[in-house]
Amino acid sequence: MTLTEDDRKNVEKYALQNAVKYGQAPQIGAVMGRVMGACPHLRPKAKEVNPLIQEILVEISKESPEQWQARLEVLAPELIEELNTKKEPDKGLKPLDVAEGDTVVMRFAPNPNGPPTLGSTRGIVVNSEYVKKYGGKFIIRFDDTDPQTKRPMLEAYDWYLEDCEWLDAKADEVVIASDRIPMYYDYARKLIEMGHAYVCFCEGGDFKKFKDAKEACPHRDQSPGMNLEFWNKMVSGEYEEKTAVLRIKTDITHKDPALRDFGAFRIVKTPHPRPEVDDKYCVWPLLDFEGAIEDHELGMTHIIRGKDLMDSEKRQTYIYNYLGWKYPKTTHWGRVKMHEFGKFSTSGLRHSIEEGEYTGWDDPRLPTLRALRRRGILPEAIRKFMIDMGVGETDISLSFDTLYAENRKIIDPKANRYFFVWDPVELEITDAEACTVTPSLHPTEKRGTRSIDVGSKIYVCSDDVEKLELGSKLRLKDLYNVEVTSTEPLQARYIDDSMDTAKKEKMRIIHWAPENGVPVKVLAPHGEFEGIGENQIVEELDNVVQFERFGFCRIDDVGKEIVAYYTHK
Repeated sequence: MTLTEDDRKNVEKYALQNAVKYGQAPQIGAVMGRVMGACPHLRPKAKEVNPLIQEILVEISKESPEQWQARLEVLAPELIEELNTKKEPDKGLKPLDVAEGDTVVMRFAPNPNGPPTLGSTRGIVVNSEYVKKYGGKFIIRFDDTDPQTKRPMLEAYDWYLEDCEWLDAKADEVVIASDRIPMYYDYARKLIEMGHAYVCFCEGGDFKKFKDAKEACPHRDQSPGMNLEFWNKMVSGEYEEKTAVLRIKTDITHKDPALRDFGAFRIVKTPHPRPEVDDKYCVWPLLDFEGAIEDHELGMTHIIRGKDLMDSEKRQTYIYNYLGWKYPKTTHWGRVKMHEFGKFSTSGLRHSIEEGEYTGWDDPRLPTLRALRRRGILPEAIRKFMIDMGVGETDISLSFDTLYAENRKIIDPKANRYFFVWDPVELEITDAEACTVTPSLHPTEKRGTRSIDVGSKIYVCSDDVEKLELGSKLRLKDLYNVEVTSTEPLQARYIDDSMDTAKKEKMRIIHWAPENGVPVKVLAPHGEFEGIGENQIVEELDNVVQFERFGFCRIDDVGKEIVAYYTHK
């Protein structure tokens, strides 16, 4: 190989800079691109540089973010400075169109058929943040007028309020649509009397034929008096489901079929799950009608909605024009796709939970706020993640790594470090005296030490054992150096305590757990991990800690075994 020591240092420093910047071991392509851009003399030697990068990345993957930072500060402090001074791209929320003296009123309007997910969190955070920015009013409105298809969950009402408060998005007012059915009925009667709404008795397929042909159905020209009579029979329960629909008159010849005479109320005789509502009503407003009335009644000044709901706004505008109202200022945003999840729906998740595929709404494999919260993702990280995303019509594709990077910045200085050995294998050590070691609780913060009693046996990861041979020399982190004397059973002899010896011999450093440690189970999106951890972990209930070489975890239970929820690397 014709690469020099300086070449190796260049590769190493750019690899470390990437690791420090993103908080994780880099991909080979990213490092190769940076090296070739900064060191053009290496371009003809790409075949030699590639294995060198791979070798360095293996070393980096075994170290912690603190070690990367420390090494880079020694090797190339100017690259640390470059990271600190590099201009951040424009992020955050653009100003709203607000007239002087106006009070901003915005809302988040979920259907409570399950708890908030990461997808719905964008609406919670962005609307509440705008209201804070302009000193306005934030309303949570539960659009729970579908007791059948998207049937509300009684628990979900409180879950939304709890999660909103956790996200620092506590509502100034909470409105439940199913409490306000009489108000919707009053507006329906008003529109009927004005000649802008009619009761349609067409079967769904027949009405579609009329609509597609741009023709009025036979019921469109009924008099307001007849429509009121039919409406009264609807709300009194005289008609069966799907036999009658109240429609809003629009332009039946409109070029967009979605805007031709849309449905405003339908008959649903399934009782509502809220006991105070139950079977009190059998005629329910569709979302476009309910939302239009509520946005006016609650004084909305600004609405942010998905660009896929532009037709809703156009339909609602007919109602606003008929009633002489001014439509709120509206902004549209594109869809957000998280790489780790395909398409999912709350109703689909609910079915999977009921079938036992998931343990509950806080299963670590789910994208619900309850799951993220239990895993140790902090609300400050979620808020920044959502606010930095901004508001624009461009569809966005993101990875959870972006959220994890924000969370890592907050928890890394706070999280105590511990050893956790998953899939453990017993290692017997000869020639070593029993001792007590006191590693630091944190590599950079002055927070004291933890105490580990060590006898003649410890536990190590089976992954590390697979790579061992007779004569292999290891550094047991924060303990001492050993040489493997047997692989079955696994045994080693004590060499010495010196870190200098480990460096000179280029020993691999592995972590371990004491023989008298506590059983630990980690629940993670990528599986369950069982093993042994340090005894002091029992003092960390509800805290996020870092299991060295494994990742950050939130300690959820400290009973007979410690149960931890995986946070992220």
